[in-house]
Amino acid sequence: MSAELSEETINPVVANVRAALLAAGLPDTVIVVDDTVATAAAAAAVLGCEVGAIANSLIFECGGEPLLILASGAAKVDVKLVAREHGLPKISRATPEFVLAHAGQPVGGVAPLGHPRPIRAFLDTELARYPVLWAGAGSHRAMLSLGYEDLARVTGAVATAVR
Repeated sequence: MSAELSEETINPVVANVRAALLAAGLPDTVIVVDDTVATAAAAAAVLGCEVGAIANSLIFECGGEPLLILASGAAKVDVKLVAREHGLPKISRATPEFVLAHAGQPVGGVAPLGHPRPIRAFLDTELARYPVLWAGAGSHRAMLSLGYEDLARVTGAVATAVR
C-alpha cells in the first residue's frame, strides 16, 4: 500500500468521499494502494482480507432511477429476487455513463457514499458477518473501511438478502 502523495490521494472524487465520511461522523479511513482494486478479488488480495468482506457498491437502473446495492464481494446479486422482495420494477445493469452521472464516481471505484444526491440503497445481510468491511472510495486505487452498522447508517440502506 502506498502512503505517499500521489494523483489518487489528491483526486477530487476521493477527496469528496473523505469529506462524506467525516460529515457522517466517521473517521477518514480511505487508503490509496499501488495496484488497481477495481474488483472484489483484487481488493481482497491487496488488503489481505476475505473477498466476502468487500462491500461492492453496485449501481443499477430501476425505473429510470439509480439503485445502489451494497453486496458482498462473494455474492452474485439476484436482481429479480431484490425486485420481487421489495416490489420494485425491473432492475437492470447500468451503463458506465449512467453510474458516473448518478454516483459521480467510476465503475470499479464507486463508494457507498459521496454521491451528488442520495441514492436508494439495499445492503446485503451477508456483510454483517464481517467486523470490518472494505468498500471503494471513488477510484480504482482507493478503498475505505467501516463496520456494517455504520455502512447501513450512512447509506440509509435497507438490509436484504441479495442471493
